[in-house]
Amino acid sequence: MTSSTTSVRRAALVRAGLALLLAGTAGLAGAQTGPWPNRPIRIVIPYAAGSSPDVFARIVADKIGPKLGQQVLVDNRPGAGGNTGTGAVAHSPGDGYTFLISTNGPLVYNTVLYKKLGYDPFTELRPVVLGGAQANVCAVRTDSGINSLGELVKAMKANPGKFNFSSTGVGSLSQLGVELLKAKTDTFAVHIPYASSPLAILALLQGDVQFACVPAVAVMPQVKAGKLRPLAVSTAKRSALTPEIPTMKEAGLPEIENMAWMAVMAPASTPNEVVERMNQEINAALALPEVREKLAGQFMEPVGGSVADLRDFMKRELTVMTPIIKRSGATAD
Repeated sequence: MTSSTTSVRRAALVRAGLALLLAGTAGLAGAQTGPWPNRPIRIVIPYAAGSSPDVFARIVADKIGPKLGQQVLVDNRPGAGGNTGTGAVAHSPGDGYTFLISTNGPLVYNTVLYKKLGYDPFTELRPVVLGGAQANVCAVRTDSGINSLGELVKAMKANPGKFNFSSTGVGSLSQLGVELLKAKTDTFAVHIPYASSPLAILALLQGDVQFACVPAVAVMPQVKAGKLRPLAVSTAKRSALTPEIPTMKEAGLPEIENMAWMAVMAPASTPNEVVERMNQEINAALALPEVREKLAGQFMEPVGGSVADLRDFMKRELTVMTPIIKRSGATAD
């Protein structure tokens, strides 16, 4: 073999080695290096700052960030009753760095309320964990002369068409919970939607409506001020945060049960191991006394559980509430 031939072969080997090195470097640059997570995690909230999901997210993010070794950033993406932010996450890559904390409406009810929702929460999102819940409290003004939920039902039956109720919007739990009450008691009341719980309560205080069933965080300050009388909570058991208020079952309405809930979700293609790790860390955070105390200050109760628990819960919610939504005639289109 001549020296010139040897030189040519050596040059070819060098070029081939360099090509392999460059290819490998490019591959590493485009892929995640090291175990998950190796950069900040984003949790999208489809509501404004200060909303219940936003408060919940910030309380939990402070605890899970150090455990994961990364910042957990809260990204508020409000709009379209929670659909804007929820849809954005549904259409995001499942890379393990984007999560969602959303509520009853965008995750379940809106699939019935909207003809074209723009995303499917049951196929384009995957459950992580049921985070927290709030009982709705049905209340009247203290000067109403109504002292129990049974008396409210009797008054509605005796005065058809003369009762109005406020809610936090068309298709919200504060509307649909009352629609469920109306369906089970064969009563009628006119729905007056508002943009928020404070506005719904203001309407009640001003006498524009006769009752409301909205989250406890909006009702209880007015109860303590002596302006509103709580009649019942919407949950199956008395809330530990409002133990003095009876359940609807205790008021003689055993088939009525609903709550405002918040669920952590991820894009459907998010890896199983990432979802399970987030489930584990959030459950651990919800068990901390300081987290439970902060949530209690917002009248929120931690829930937790497995990925499968949340999946089954959402399916039950859809089964129970679909006929109620259709009966109410509520539509968001």
